[in-house]
Amino acid sequence: MGQLHARVYSQMDSVRLVGVHDADPDVAAATCEKFGGEVFQKIEDLAERVAAVTIAVPTQFHAFVAEPLLRRGIACLIEKPLAKDIDEARQIVEWSKQHKAVVQVGHIERFNPAIRSMSRLGIAPRFIEVVRISPLTFRSIDVGVVLDVMIHDIDIVLQLAQSKVVQIDAVGVGVIGAAEDVCNARLRFENGCVANLTASRLALKVERKLRVFSPEAYVSIDYQKKYGMVARKTENLTAIRDTVAKIRAGEIDDLSQIDFTELVNVEELQIDDIEPLRAELDSFIDAVQGKSEPIVTAEDGLAAVEVAQRIVAAAGGQTLA
Repeated sequence: MGQLHARVYSQMDSVRLVGVHDADPDVAAATCEKFGGEVFQKIEDLAERVAAVTIAVPTQFHAFVAEPLLRRGIACLIEKPLAKDIDEARQIVEWSKQHKAVVQVGHIERFNPAIRSMSRLGIAPRFIEVVRISPLTFRSIDVGVVLDVMIHDIDIVLQLAQSKVVQIDAVGVGVIGAAEDVCNARLRFENGCVANLTASRLALKVERKLRVFSPEAYVSIDYQKKYGMVARKTENLTAIRDTVAKIRAGEIDDLSQIDFTELVNVEELQIDDIEPLRAELDSFIDAVQGKSEPIVTAEDGLAAVEVAQRIVAAAGGQTLA
């Protein structure tokens, strides 16, 4: 992920890529050879030269790497999840506040064109269904599938529901190690919304889909294809009710004649072709320059970690307050 960030930074007119620090000097050297900048042997040396950084190290080291940077007031984009547990996530939030350092969390699905398009609809969901499954990538295997994969959808669901989680039921299965590799969680919110999330990193196919049901509309999004559609109640209710009335009146006696898909007016979401990582880093730099607030704040990252830990605990038969 660090190399991907370096590539995008090198393409941004408002940014100068100063350099890279990596635990493996050869990786740092190869990245700088491709995208520019210099290799820094120590984080402290890098900190003296920069105003903003991306932290794309294994999750267990996020707080360790972030601390010396945040204490200097350096803006940090920290890859998801914000930290390996609630305590370290809270510590990062506190450092950010104490030293007035901008923190944005790398929940990149917020910048998926389909999600950005849906956010403009103002949907108030009553039920949310998310599936995110894929083969094992061997990346981020220092954490379970909830913090590695489901964390994306936890963040999106929290933003959609805009309410406190009051109940979590979950089941998880660990196959290749102690941590869960497959998990299903059902979240109930204070406002009555319910979300069902499924994540697996042991599937034989890739599927990343989100479905949102509300009194006003139904929205379906395919993250992978960056495609979305919406069916609005106001534009479909009359046609469906008219058909029901004809059935009851005996005007339609062969139900096989009815094609439900033809009755429903479906609109494709208007989606741009901006690379999600570029949109994410553009927003981060805007926040660094004081043009806007971070789109995914440290507090958002903390909220996702808190729910993730509650899911892991529930899957293990425990309860966290």
